[in-house]
Amino acid sequence: MDERIISPKRQAEEIALDSSLRPRQLSEYIGQERIKENLSICIAAARGRGEPLDHVLLYGPPGLGKTTLAHVVANEMEVNIKVTSGPAIGRPGDLAAILTNLRQGDVLFIDEIHRLGHAVEEVLYPAMEDFALDIIIGKGPSARSIRLRVPPFTIIGATTRIALLSSPLRDRFGIVYRLDFYDLKAMKAIVRRSARILGIPIDSDGTATIARRARGTPRVANRLLKRVRDYAQVRADGKITEPVAQQALGLLEVDILGLDKIDRKILRAIIEKFDGGPVGLETIAAALSEEADNIMDVCEPYLQQLGFLERTPRGRVATPRAYEHLGLPYTQGPEQPILL
Repeated sequence: MDERIISPKRQAEEIALDSSLRPRQLSEYIGQERIKENLSICIAAARGRGEPLDHVLLYGPPGLGKTTLAHVVANEMEVNIKVTSGPAIGRPGDLAAILTNLRQGDVLFIDEIHRLGHAVEEVLYPAMEDFALDIIIGKGPSARSIRLRVPPFTIIGATTRIALLSSPLRDRFGIVYRLDFYDLKAMKAIVRRSARILGIPIDSDGTATIARRARGTPRVANRLLKRVRDYAQVRADGKITEPVAQQALGLLEVDILGLDKIDRKILRAIIEKFDGGPVGLETIAAALSEEADNIMDVCEPYLQQLGFLERTPRGRVATPRAYEHLGLPYTQGPEQPILL
């Protein structure tokens, strides 16, 4: 599922592109206005006091700019940023090696922070609160604990599953923000900016067509822009117009609301196989031969945002709007047993 054209998860070949399109300052960052305003105040206050920024936790669906925002914060604070991820820090020693190499005020960005191991979290707590590492030397009766000081620094954690963070870790972040899907105005601005940087000729109608189908997600918008650029180069005169964008996205099976065939398969499975629900996530995944986590993390947030899907205590339910979008008659299904 990660290879879908509208998947908000970063694909390997996009790393260099993301770097070239990534804004450097808050003034260049499009959307998330309330978060930008609050962050600008926090950054200005921290710089005025000559202190590192409080630890920051960013959460929300993938592809909305959590990594980008971390780099922007480091640039605004005029410090270096060290990037790692929860799964990459396998042992407490790995974390100690990273922290002891940080300089005063540096930013440590931990992606997928909810996947940190328990032993690593225990080492991280005193580092976040007291800027110190408690190291155990030796084993058995001769073991002793020493405390190493580390320079004051800022941790920026990013997660798509904030509920999986332990309460002690979550409570140690002084700044917590949720990134939401972008509105159409912001998406148009993102497409225009990316097209300008990449040197892609595009008109306003072509921009709007891509923006509407990008699922409110900048990463998806940039990916669709590249694919439409390829189509325009091969099948048209190289310029992206509304007809060119519609034809290109039609070939990619991305409809007017940004749903692809996997999204439509999920909705059709709920409606046609389970009478519109309620039906459990695992049952949907088994019916489609898809991973349950991918359905929950990648598909469901946007389907819920559109009002096509409801999550109830008894399971997932397709709404009348989903029936309408698929061109199916809406019928209230019979009472269903709880499906796990």
